[in-house]
This record gives sequence, C-alpha cells and structure tokens, in this order.
Amino acid sequence: MFADKTLLITGGTGSFGHAVLERFLKTNVGEIRIFSRDEKKQDDMRKALRDDRVRFYIGDVRDLNSVRESMIGVDYVFHAAALKQVPSCEFYPMEAVKTNILGTENVLTAAVASGVRKVICLSTDKAVYPINAMGMSKALMEKVVVARSRASGETTLVITRYGNVMASRGSVIPLFIEQIKSGAAITVTDPNMTRFMMSLDDAVDLVLFAFEHGRSGDIFVQKAPAATVGTLAAALKELFDAANSVEVIGVRHGEKLYETLLTREEMARAEDLGDYFRIPADNRDLNYEKYFSQGNVALAAAAEEAAGNGAFMRDYNSHNTRRLNVDELKELLLSVDYVRRALGEQDRDRWSGSS
Repeated sequence: MFADKTLLITGGTGSFGHAVLERFLKTNVGEIRIFSRDEKKQDDMRKALRDDRVRFYIGDVRDLNSVRESMIGVDYVFHAAALKQVPSCEFYPMEAVKTNILGTENVLTAAVASGVRKVICLSTDKAVYPINAMGMSKALMEKVVVARSRASGETTLVITRYGNVMASRGSVIPLFIEQIKSGAAITVTDPNMTRFMMSLDDAVDLVLFAFEHGRSGDIFVQKAPAATVGTLAAALKELFDAANSVEVIGVRHGEKLYETLLTREEMARAEDLGDYFRIPADNRDLNYEKYFSQGNVALAAAAEEAAGNGAFMRDYNSHNTRRLNVDELKELLLSVDYVRRALGEQDRDRWSGSS
C-alpha cells in the first residue's frame, strides 16, 4: 500500500519514528521524509541509514510555514511530534499547548491544503480522564483532529491511542536497567501502579491497522496486557540476575495509579475488532437541538442493562485488563531490542571482567 508513495513522519527522530521507519524501509516505498527540529539526531539517522529514499526536513510543527514546505507532494502523514514528558509539560503547560495542540492543527492545515490522502495522529492513554497537562493537551489534540475530520475533504484523519511503549525514550525501563547496572537502588513510585505494556512493534502495528481500516475521525486502540511497576522491577532484576534493592519513592506530580485507554462512554459505542477497538467519530454538527433535546439512547440502554445484571459499564484500563506475572513479563521484555542489547552488553562486561 506504500508502493512508490511519499510518506512524512513528524517527530521522525524519536523512538516511534525509528521503529516505523525500519518497517517502511522494508517495503517498496518511494520516499520517506523525516521532519523534526533536532539536527543532531537527523544527522545520526542519516549516517546510520544511508538510504536515498529517506529525506530530512528541519522544522517545527509550531511553525506552519515549515510544515507546509515539508508537505508538498506527500501522500501520507504519520504525526508523532509531541511533548510527551509528564513533568516538563506539568511545569510548562503552554509549551505542551503549542506543540501538542497548535502543532497538530498546523499539521492538519498543511495536509488538507497539500491534498495529503491520509494523516495518522498518535495519541496516548493519558488523554483519557486526564489529570496532567500532557494528557490534557493530548485530549484536546484528539478533539482538534475529530473536529477537523468533519470538513477535511479528501484527506482522511485518524487517531491512534496507545499505552506505555516499553523502552521508549524517557520511559521507566531504560531507567531501571541503568540503575541495575550501576548497582543503585531501583526507584519505584508505587509497586501497585499499573501500566499497559506495548512494544514499539505493537505501536507500529496499531498505526498500520488504523491506516488500513480507519475512516475520518476514527480513534483506534490496541488491546494490551498490563503489569504493576513492582512486577516490572522484579522481572528486570531476574533477567539481569541483580540483587539491587527497591526504593519506593511515591507517586510523582501528575501521575495516576492506573491509565485508561477507553472511557465508559467510548466502550458503549466502540467496535470490537478482535485485537483492536475502533471508536467511530461523532459526526453531529453544531445543531443544539441534537445536543440538548436528543440524548444517546444506546448509551443509556447499555448502562441500564449493565446495572440490571448487577454490573456497571466499565472503562478499559490497566487495572482491569489482563495482568502479567513476572515470568510472562520477562518473556515480553526479551522481545524488546533495547532489553536484549542491554543483556548482551552485561554478558560482555562479565566476560571482560573474568578475563
């Protein structure tokens, strides 16, 4: 489906950009454009790849003109550029607004104007019931995409929402591995805190599924297992044969005990596609009669049926999905390139020490 097509990846030097680029380069794609503001990472990627199909564009999604220039002649856009760190967004919320919300609006504006056929926007579980600035900015980003999809013409706009991507830049797994290797205590916020566990390959699979099956305004979610932070620390200790102590430091500013991928209201109208959920777009227009005189009968009926069965309609979160034990999580961690490389480096260090 990418034969001879031109693709643009915003934030393309990040963890997702590397993973999706690796997947795309195995196809007969025509050209892949990497759009980001980090010239050093672009230079590193250029030297590592040495593939003429990959072109690099320096710019910022906050600047509409730079986005427009990179979008000329593009068939498909994968919008991954974002501020993702909870603490930095918490202390500088307007920066999150400028990149995650206004930057997305710039990408959509440029895509529609350039006749791009499809745009896939990456969101996060933190956008559901958000309590921090990062999640709030992503929730509004989703609203911007859905609203724009109602009048995007021939350009299809689709959202993917996923949970914790294991070993992505800035995530907890690289931190725990670094602490294990240095002999420091493993700093756990709350051992009972749960997070969805997805690999970068899972994230790419979700994006490609949404690309293939999405209609404008759809949100796609991949079903994923979860694990507690305590289980994650224990699994890594066993994998690395480590005796590090575990220090509980408490929940940090803006963090939740668990994350949610679909709200109760979304679950009531979501389509179960096996490994994925599809949340169809709300295509109502600004007709106040529909909002104030006509409610959602199906939603009310589903809630009443659940209550009659002695249950309540639930959201889909990392506390009520399948929970991995230590052995299952170890097996999943061994599928992650970053973890395998770290284990290989540790084995080499042991061999060097014994010689």
